[in-house]
Amino acid sequence: MGAPPPTITDLLSKSANWLKDKGTTTPRLDAELLLAEVLGTDRVGLYVNFEQPLMKAEVDRYRELIRRRGEGEPIAYIIGYAYFRNLTLAVDRSVLIPRPETEHLVEAAIDFLMEGDWAEPPTVLDLGTGSGAIAISIAASFPEADITASDARAESLETARENARTAGVAARIDFVRSDIFDDLDPVATFNLIVSNPPYISEAEWETLPRDVRDFEPREALYGGADGLDYYRLLAGQAPQFLKPRGALMLEVGSTQAPAVSALLESGGSFGRAGVIQDYSGHDRVVMARRLIVIA
Repeated sequence: MGAPPPTITDLLSKSANWLKDKGTTTPRLDAELLLAEVLGTDRVGLYVNFEQPLMKAEVDRYRELIRRRGEGEPIAYIIGYAYFRNLTLAVDRSVLIPRPETEHLVEAAIDFLMEGDWAEPPTVLDLGTGSGAIAISIAASFPEADITASDARAESLETARENARTAGVAARIDFVRSDIFDDLDPVATFNLIVSNPPYISEAEWETLPRDVRDFEPREALYGGADGLDYYRLLAGQAPQFLKPRGALMLEVGSTQAPAVSALLESGGSFGRAGVIQDYSGHDRVVMARRLIVIA
């Protein structure tokens, strides 16, 4: 007789140990998430059925996913989706995997819209939309907004469109291919511009975990030698696309808020910048309003 088929417990134990040897920081969690994906269950389901033997096809598929994780590929890319707020978003290597930190930017944007006294639907621009996480979250929480989501990559825009269709908000978002402001309507103006721009500096780049540095799109992460290249562009160009008293809201790296605030305040187009911290106490969002210029 041949060896009995492996059980859930067998596979989890062996896979977690293998991933640990490969340098994975959360080997047991990763092993559980991937096996749950293969079996179409959740992590609780694994433990309820921990002695369940697996079929050869299930084992083979699981081993392939574990191999990819052992090579550093992020879980979200392996399974093809990530969670953000109450959304399940399709992701692939053309888009940045949405992070919990970006939820603070979304919450600030929604608060701004809800507190406004709008005579007509407020207009919102999400620059560098990627998976569409920011634009879709705003559309779902504030249906009255007229939203434009832009990205330089056609592949990213298609992913964002598909996510918007899945979330049921595609009709309320205009997806535009544009590198920053280059291909937007030059006379368009918005009440709110939001962006999670690339902000990793050259020094930080080499310290990134392998699953970020080697797999996620560099153009969505690398912000130049000091990490501030895109903030300089936004500080200079955003005012012409903002209505008077319109707001610019930007996610920033945990040490960048003072420099980004100074960039916005020094040009004469924005008022004093405000800063919002994340749940870890790090500065995470910088926001400023366009000044009303009286001739």
